[in-house]
Amino acid sequence: MHKNEPPIAQIAATLSSERKRSGLSIAEVARQANIAKSTLSQLENGVGNPSIETLWAICVVLDIPVSRLLEAPKQEIKVIRYGEGVTVASKRKTYQATLLAACPPNANRDIYMIEVAPGQPHYSEPHNQGVIEHVLIMQGSARLGLVSESYELNEGDYICYPGDLPHMFEALQEGTRAILISEHR
Repeated sequence: MHKNEPPIAQIAATLSSERKRSGLSIAEVARQANIAKSTLSQLENGVGNPSIETLWAICVVLDIPVSRLLEAPKQEIKVIRYGEGVTVASKRKTYQATLLAACPPNANRDIYMIEVAPGQPHYSEPHNQGVIEHVLIMQGSARLGLVSESYELNEGDYICYPGDLPHMFEALQEGTRAILISEHR
């Protein structure tokens, strides 16, 4: 299910500058993100292959969208063919997110294509305050939404829920794909 490695050089440069901008030490960001200090230090030094959960946890602490770590904002026409985008996998490799469009300056959304294999549900910790997630099932079926209130969706179905609460995504069929729009308010 793994296609492209996350751009570790981009992550390292942006992570270091955003952490310094926040005025937080490596130890403090690691503590708040509930990750090892050595993990954060390695990422800032351009070493490692972080999971999407690790990146989200760091970004919640820094109050930035994950896309800021993955791609510098640009003004251009962009076509991303299936299998060519910047992809970050979950720790279990059954869930991955491919960034399709980073939130440009003065806008408040990022767009991802999500690919999920059946098996265990993917649970996400709350993202930044005010984040709303919009999901459109493109192929297959899934159970998703808040951990406390999830729904079964099929191809063409849409759901919107607060991303700043614990939420989940469980593929019910092989080949399940969805578009996720993360709206930052």
